[in-house]
Amino acid sequence: MAEWWRGSVTYQVYPRSFQDSDGDGIGDLAGITARLPHLAGLGVEAVWLSPVFRSPMADMGYDVSDYTDVDPLFGDLAAFDAMVARAHDLGLKVIIDQVISHSSDQHPFFKDSRTSRDAAHADWYVWADAQADGSPPNNWLSVFGGSAWEWDSRRRQYYLHNFLPSQPDFNFHNPAVQEWLLSVLRLWLDRGVDGFRLDTVNYYFHDAALRPNGPMPPKEKWPPVNPYEMQDHRFSKSRPENLDWLQKMRALTDAYPDRTMVGEVGDAPWRNVQIMADYTRPGRLHMAYSFDMLEPEFTAAHFRDKIEGFFQGAPDGWPMWAFSNHDVIRHASRWAEHGTPDAVAKLAAVMLLSFEGSICLYQGEELGQVETDIAFDELTDPPGLRFWPDYKGRDGCRTPMVWDATAQGGFTTGTPWLPVKPAQLARNAAAQDGVAGSVLEFYREMLAFRRATPALRAGRTRFFDVPEPVLAFARGDALACVFNLSPRPVTLAATGAMLDAAPRHAAHLEAGRLVLGPNGFAFLQAKGGLTVSSV
Repeated sequence: MAEWWRGSVTYQVYPRSFQDSDGDGIGDLAGITARLPHLAGLGVEAVWLSPVFRSPMADMGYDVSDYTDVDPLFGDLAAFDAMVARAHDLGLKVIIDQVISHSSDQHPFFKDSRTSRDAAHADWYVWADAQADGSPPNNWLSVFGGSAWEWDSRRRQYYLHNFLPSQPDFNFHNPAVQEWLLSVLRLWLDRGVDGFRLDTVNYYFHDAALRPNGPMPPKEKWPPVNPYEMQDHRFSKSRPENLDWLQKMRALTDAYPDRTMVGEVGDAPWRNVQIMADYTRPGRLHMAYSFDMLEPEFTAAHFRDKIEGFFQGAPDGWPMWAFSNHDVIRHASRWAEHGTPDAVAKLAAVMLLSFEGSICLYQGEELGQVETDIAFDELTDPPGLRFWPDYKGRDGCRTPMVWDATAQGGFTTGTPWLPVKPAQLARNAAAQDGVAGSVLEFYREMLAFRRATPALRAGRTRFFDVPEPVLAFARGDALACVFNLSPRPVTLAATGAMLDAAPRHAAHLEAGRLVLGPNGFAFLQAKGGLTVSSV
């Protein structure tokens, strides 16, 4: 299918937390395979797996020690192949995380690199001498706190790590590194995956001159919990050399039919749009996965600004939008003040699935799942441990999928790696399956509507100028999407007719007036023109 990814909906699986098949409390590939019918029945088109490669798990698999094999925690290559085969049988594409900006310090290449400045892989990672006073080469900071440089007593140099010290950065200025990483991508394409989600895609190259970063403009709450946010990371990431590397990856991917690449892009707000535009120009990434909607802000102006900004900056590019993932507070909790839990969950679903672009859902959001309250002694996440209690880390959104109301939610027969708590058990899949009005059934309804409505997959977006708290836009020439982002009723002037086949909530249209109740929404179709405006 040509460009199957354009307008598609992908479901992110966090393998540790999806389904445990062997009772060790950690999700695995066999468990994912057993639960794939849930995804097919939900109506998504692809599944994205967070990393399952061999890893010491210092950062839960985002520290890879062997890019060619599956970690025994999750199974083996045969289990991986079985999962891919079953997904394809069900009509699902499989996208896998590729964490190639850095490796684990347990990777054989890094172990060799640190032994000597003359080692075979000496220049495969980013090494630099100390300054005369012994301090790091520059002021670059780690996302996870502290300096981005770690002293190594064997080489008597510093090495670069944008994340944990156990996650050293590859040196992409070395052509041999690029060629080897292309061979890694080729291996998994040959194995039958349908594409890659490229972790930290704008971190590949660093400034070869190691110029220091400048400050960020102060914000309302300053200083932040993590000093990383105080720095403008102009030289430590998003370097222009990245563009040629993206083209090499795209050329490789295009050598295989119907494959795709989506890159995780995150940078300063004033630079992010331009980066996404540059990265998704023809011959580079198929899609850019944006952090822009993973924030606390929940206003019509915010969503409009991000969508318009992307397509103005990248008219030939294509975004992938998400409201939740494994790194942020679940949106049902993040936006809880804007309505009742189920109303916010459904409103978020109908909005996201109406946006122009491709969509990514995070496991559990189809249940209206909320953030888990994690105690300090339950934490596993490194930044949570470092910045507690002002930042509690990412464990709260990574707790196990809740399939039923049994003690561990049907996730495991053992002790889960993160706790399953009553607030999450209350939103289990079995209790919502087939129940009219449940969040799960609403997701199925809305996903079916998106698949059946060409305008939602391919129609261009035209926003209507209406005041907060209403977000309203046309997709194509004949479909209007109108959402009340507040728990208060609003009234609008509108032409067109209510589209009865579409999902709607607390919406009434009569005599040119559209009344939306708390968190209400509706789809209108054109009758001699389509307008939505304030009364």
